[in-house]
Amino acid sequence: MLVHLSSIKMELHRTILTLTIVLSNSAAFEHEAYLFEACADTEEEVYIGYDEEEMWHIDFDQKKGVVTFPELAGNMTFPGFYELGVRDIAICKSDLQTYKKVFKNPPPQLDAPQTSIYPKDNVQLGVQNTLVCHVTGFYPPSLSISWTKNNVNVTEGMSLSQYHPRTDGTFNIFSTLKFTPAEGDIYSCTVNHRALQGQPQTKIWDVEVALPGVGPAVFCGMGLTLGLLGVTAGTLFLIKGKSCN
Repeated sequence: MLVHLSSIKMELHRTILTLTIVLSNSAAFEHEAYLFEACADTEEEVYIGYDEEEMWHIDFDQKKGVVTFPELAGNMTFPGFYELGVRDIAICKSDLQTYKKVFKNPPPQLDAPQTSIYPKDNVQLGVQNTLVCHVTGFYPPSLSISWTKNNVNVTEGMSLSQYHPRTDGTFNIFSTLKFTPAEGDIYSCTVNHRALQGQPQTKIWDVEVALPGVGPAVFCGMGLTLGLLGVTAGTLFLIKGKSCN
């Protein structure tokens, strides 16, 4: 087992500490587990990940740890990690104030997000589905995401993931919205981030379900008819040719 500190990144409002643990049985088989902790003046985040999947995080509003790993992995517990996370965030916020004084509030690096929107499953009218708004490549890890349906803001059925770090130092986040497709409905996901300089990024998705058309049947029928006509014409020419002989 190899344990190493992968990165410490600091800016005006945030200090990020990522601990990466690499477990390897051979050179060709490697897994990565990590503890991610981040703090700001007004927010905090702690979660455990494994091979780019979130396993557990702290819900600071509910004051408890939440297991998010799929149930097929079996019952998993993380004893002591809630208390550890709360303690580390307190230290992080204390260090943050020191860094701000020492470095005299340097302007943060800004990376604008890239946003995409797509349905989780194949779309069927009247069958509940989930829209996914994937936001990636942004820094610092602080943004807002909102949804609309037919130009009306919606919050029911919406959820937001934790910020997930990327190897290049930027972040990913997912927002999902449960919905029941109805033909003609239009949904949008709007992202607001400091790097966008007050111009929110909006992606639109509308309900389009492919309905069976008459086109293929018509073309097949025409092709069959022309084919039969071709056979008939060929037979007539063959008979005429024989009669000429």
